[in-house]
Amino acid sequence: MATKVHMEALSPTMEEGQLVQWLKAEGDEISSGDVLAEIETDKATMELVARGDGILRKIFVAAGATAPVGSVIAVIATSDEDISGIQGVSAGGATAVAAPPAAAPSKPSAAKVEAPALASAAPAAAPAPSAPTSRASADIAENGGRVKASPLARRLADEMGVDISRVQGSGPGGRVVKRDIEAAKAAGVPAPSVAVWVPSAAEYEDVPASQMRKTIAKRLVMSLGPVPTFYLTVDVDMGRVIEARESLNAIVEKDGLKISINDLVLKAVAGALARHPECNAQWHETFVRRFNSVHLGVAVAIEDGLITPVIRDAQAKGIARISAEVRELAARAREKKLRPEEYTGATFSVSNLGMLGIREFTALINPPEAGILAIGAIEESPVVVNGAVVVRPRMRVTMSCDHRVIDGAQGSRFLQTLVAMLEEPTAILL
Repeated sequence: MATKVHMEALSPTMEEGQLVQWLKAEGDEISSGDVLAEIETDKATMELVARGDGILRKIFVAAGATAPVGSVIAVIATSDEDISGIQGVSAGGATAVAAPPAAAPSKPSAAKVEAPALASAAPAAAPAPSAPTSRASADIAENGGRVKASPLARRLADEMGVDISRVQGSGPGGRVVKRDIEAAKAAGVPAPSVAVWVPSAAEYEDVPASQMRKTIAKRLVMSLGPVPTFYLTVDVDMGRVIEARESLNAIVEKDGLKISINDLVLKAVAGALARHPECNAQWHETFVRRFNSVHLGVAVAIEDGLITPVIRDAQAKGIARISAEVRELAARAREKKLRPEEYTGATFSVSNLGMLGIREFTALINPPEAGILAIGAIEESPVVVNGAVVVRPRMRVTMSCDHRVIDGAQGSRFLQTLVAMLEEPTAILL
């Protein structure tokens, strides 16, 4: 019996998949479990395996096309089996991804610069009577392309919607005066056409939206609109963290490890969340789910957008373990090799743009999580300590809170604990 090959839901939030490449061709012998194709989901590139034995008789979706989850994209059957009654998605909705136009050159040629095209937004105007028009054009040409007209005539032409270049002047030297504009209006001389700038094809590039970018767009709408968000910001003295990092790296460098500031921040966040489970929570419409373990989502920028690998049970892991996991997951995220269980199920997230020089920002909550921390850059800043102005390394942290789950006082207490841990790093180990 023929086996229909469906576009499977290879991630929990996948609605459609893009077929990256077929690893088997029509006519190939197939055994159950063979990898048939690579599918780009909303998060990663996954393998699609065969669910039956036989010959790959028909492929309905070409590489580079997308198809909705559940649709039939191929058929496996015996060589003599009739598959004419099996309808593939090619007749019902796979969407080919068009190749983008050639990218514009980085710099225009010095010999030739393409001017932007102009298109008229108004319909083609009916010509004015030939004799006055030709005479007016001749006068304009003799005057270097400028219409000779009085200021009053120009103002009236604008107000009455008359193309002054089509008006023959009756004033001294062919100058257009008030009576000429009034006569032209009565004669039906049209208004000037409005030129609209249209970019030439060499000035832009259309890039097809990836499955990940489409999902990011949907998730952001879900977050910013329905989630009632408020923000809490604190400044942290990072002097002791910097010292702790130097001490830790002196110990672990012999093992080829290197601890970053971000690793220490993640460990502190996990410890603070363990003490404030009201912030380590999710909104589920009819109830709030508070977690006993901290599954920390760590935002990672990749080519197509953003993904948040999850450090499971982060509150129970040492800094070196967290550091190693973050690096390993981030590397596979950039290769789109993460498994669904490695980027789903976070209870709280952290986004760090400090290494890119961003001093302060707000991050969007990833529902159903109730909070996310935005970590800024460490900067040398003047502060008052014991009545004296000193320069200290400071870092700004902003927490986005879902008000349905986290109240202002709850979020503030969590941030107080986090600040205390970062300003006295030994507290992270307690």
